[in-house]
Amino acid sequence: MTILIAYDGSADSRSAIEFAAKHLAAQPTIVVTVWEPLLVQLRKYPLAAGAISPETETEAQGQAEYYAKEGAELAVAAGLPEVTYRAVADNESIWRTIVDVADEVDAALIVTGSRGLAGVRSVLLGSVSNHVLHHARRPTLIVPPVAQPKA
Repeated sequence: MTILIAYDGSADSRSAIEFAAKHLAAQPTIVVTVWEPLLVQLRKYPLAAGAISPETETEAQGQAEYYAKEGAELAVAAGLPEVTYRAVADNESIWRTIVDVADEVDAALIVTGSRGLAGVRSVLLGSVSNHVLHHARRPTLIVPPVAQPKA
């Protein structure tokens, strides 16, 4: 059984890794971070064309590699064995890429946090985790945010 964990560096994606390590049987794990290439960004956000540059794409790819590696290191530190990581460029949408990678590796389970770094975009376009849940053809675990202590 392979576990696929979607990780974007957010607190919720960190919680997803910690939950998986604590509650799931130790299995080979792949941490995946999805990034958007320049052409995908232009297609999705044509009005933002002036703010998108080739340097932005290089930075996005580098940041995705950084987050994927960071997620794998967190998973190992949390006790998951055989952890690998991948930064994957999306061609259509982040959620579709997560589902496609899960299919490619025949993941037994997809684990994701309930909210990521998309912020306002996720409110306007719909949650990545919600789309993964409704479109994946395999079990999906969405880990909610960690409850903050009441003051």
